[in-house]
Amino acid sequence: MHLIGIAGPSGSGKTELARALAVALGAPIVSLDSYYRDLGRLPFEERARTNFDLPDAIEIELLLAHLGSLAGGGEAEIPVYDFTRHLRTDRTETVRAGQFGVLEGLWTLYWEDLRRLLRTKVYVDTADRVCFERRLARDIGERGRSAESVAARYAAMTRPMARRYVLPERRFADLVVSGVQPIEESVKAVRALLGR
Repeated sequence: MHLIGIAGPSGSGKTELARALAVALGAPIVSLDSYYRDLGRLPFEERARTNFDLPDAIEIELLLAHLGSLAGGGEAEIPVYDFTRHLRTDRTETVRAGQFGVLEGLWTLYWEDLRRLLRTKVYVDTADRVCFERRLARDIGERGRSAESVAARYAAMTRPMARRYVLPERRFADLVVSGVQPIEESVKAVRALLGR
């Protein structure tokens, strides 16, 4: 399976591009977000204070095992993460290899072992102001957060960790697209790179 990796800051448009590519290519999507470590052993208040903007928050070993299976033409049972409770659920979703697969997430291009599995690497470049506005809308609408808590976490964790870990991933990309251009243009650029 030809794995396409999409990285970029929170709110950059990674998921939107992944979904559009999945439709265009008939490809399954795997999200790094599914691999946040299970913190079910901790009280909710402690889970809520966790810095989820660090690469260590991801169970990279499990992700690599699953992607290795998919890259080899197999399948994987992808964890389902509950962002309202900050923990992994008991459910999984079966993903089967196809001709193409899409992996999206903050640190998709961060780990060398992961980059080796990716045949096409894309970085979504979006201004911080736009990323914050999108993050605010998503976390309030989908994850039950307050505007104050989103703004505080973004300033204390999301923005500084993006500068430290996510923005430098751009140098590993085969293609950089804008997160504010029409999604059709980004899909067209990726497909051109794929020769499709």
